[in-house]
Amino acid sequence: MEKPQNDTVSSKSYWRCTKQDFFPEASFTNLNSYKAAISQTFPRLRDRVTARSTDSNELVTLQRESLNPLKKCLTWWDLMWLSFGSVVGSGIFVLTGQEANQTAGPSIVLSYAISGLSALLSVFCYTEFAVEVPVAGGSFSFLRIELGDFIAFIAAGNILLEGIVGAAGLGRSWSSYLASLVSSNSDFFRFKVDSLANGFNLLDPVAVAIILAANAVAISGTKKTSWLNWISSIVSAFIIVFVIVLSFIHSKSTNLVPFFPYGSKGVFKAAAVVYWSYTGFDLVATMAEETKKPERDIPIGLVGSMSMITVVYCLMALSLTMMVKYTEIDINAAYSVAFAKTGLNWAKYVVGICALKGMTTSLLVGSLGQARYTTQIARSHMIPPWFALVHPKTGTPIYATLLITIISAIVSFFSSLDVLADVLSLSTLFIFMLMAVALLVRRYYVKDVTPQSELIKFQVCLGLIIVSSIVVSVLWNLSIGGWVGYVIAAVIWLISTLGMQLIPKQRLPKIWGVPLVPLLPSLSIGMNIFLIGSLGHLAFIRFIICSAVMIVYYLLAGLHATFDMAQENQKDIKLEEANNSSS
Repeated sequence: MEKPQNDTVSSKSYWRCTKQDFFPEASFTNLNSYKAAISQTFPRLRDRVTARSTDSNELVTLQRESLNPLKKCLTWWDLMWLSFGSVVGSGIFVLTGQEANQTAGPSIVLSYAISGLSALLSVFCYTEFAVEVPVAGGSFSFLRIELGDFIAFIAAGNILLEGIVGAAGLGRSWSSYLASLVSSNSDFFRFKVDSLANGFNLLDPVAVAIILAANAVAISGTKKTSWLNWISSIVSAFIIVFVIVLSFIHSKSTNLVPFFPYGSKGVFKAAAVVYWSYTGFDLVATMAEETKKPERDIPIGLVGSMSMITVVYCLMALSLTMMVKYTEIDINAAYSVAFAKTGLNWAKYVVGICALKGMTTSLLVGSLGQARYTTQIARSHMIPPWFALVHPKTGTPIYATLLITIISAIVSFFSSLDVLADVLSLSTLFIFMLMAVALLVRRYYVKDVTPQSELIKFQVCLGLIIVSSIVVSVLWNLSIGGWVGYVIAAVIWLISTLGMQLIPKQRLPKIWGVPLVPLLPSLSIGMNIFLIGSLGHLAFIRFIICSAVMIVYYLLAGLHATFDMAQENQKDIKLEEANNSSS
């Protein structure tokens, strides 16, 4: 595999901010050139929809845009604890109480099991890609290679949305848990502004402060952040074991009755929301570019840690609902308040500190991962390449980190947790579904190699898998018809998956691969679509609005910047080929 060549440090000053740094493309030279570019929007859009990046482009060409390289300093040990630190705390302390109280009741444990299985399937997909294409872009780069620029941009917009909303949600929850240590009111550090809309009227300066602090650490260096994370995560792991044991000691089996107070639909709706609890592993995949031996370290770090985390989550959810009746669970600081209600006032401080540590490490790893996503997106020129610059001394993308930090801080200052959770879950599930599709495309389609007849068979099977999954989700969530519709859709899904199995694979993984392809990716597609359908209509409205804003930006700026860059790369390739042939 060809490796990046940008090992030397650029002599140019890092601290600069000019028009050329933001818009170096020909389309933005002046007003006339921009008007000419806008007039070519549709031909350029057609080009970008059909265009595909390559492994070497993501690994070598784009990395030159950063001028300075990211430092290779991480091992499997770092990745394992980065995954643990990112995932544990990013949801279990935030959403368990909310969903157990309002959506699933004691059956929240099944919601975590369902989401955990779906997340593990997505981990398989991420791992195969990250091992073969170890770049900072994670799912953005993987989708750009297999599904094209336009789909990758939609994913990129959602990745940035996920990072902003995720950090803001963690900041709000951090504030709630800190408040629970000093007061019975989880809004103790917030102040209300009646003139603002409900859900945006509780202003939270503490959330802003913790986001700024976490990102300041992330800017200082990757290895330093990793070291702080794994020390903190090991301590958190011991505390979590203590919390689980103590919760079961003070549990009552009668609190589990009724087990399904909101029905089976409540289980799946909660599963769609608590999926946020498992997000974070995708951020670890963005560390591949900074990993010393990605072919060994990434599978161990991702698959191993996620399997362990799923078991821990189920035990924590079960212990909470056995300790306190689901109707009495505090939706903002569930575990701390639960211990206080059972008379263990001292234990709530232990839980509160553990929750704060978990959410702090999630913010730290999130800062690292989202900055790497942003860096690769900027390297492609979908956003200004200024954000791709890596600082020569710290080896970190400071500008990219600041972009996510500032926006997240603003959102966390105004937005409540329930507003943030639905948007984040839909965005995350959508990207994970696309990743499973991309893996199937990678295995079954190679440009100029796959016969047209085999491509058509693959497209038909893939289309039927997606459509049948959507049908099942619609039938379930709208309560349409009886069991016949489910059986028909399930049979179509199964036949399509088996039919794809009969199609010859065009590419096999070189190092580490997802087992049981196409079954596991197909199952991942189905589960993610089903969980997407379980979210409320407001989540779809917010998602559609955000996507519409992203598309407007793409048509006005991102499309023309990436088109110009692609043209420049083609010229460079032709010039290099000409030089090679002449020599």
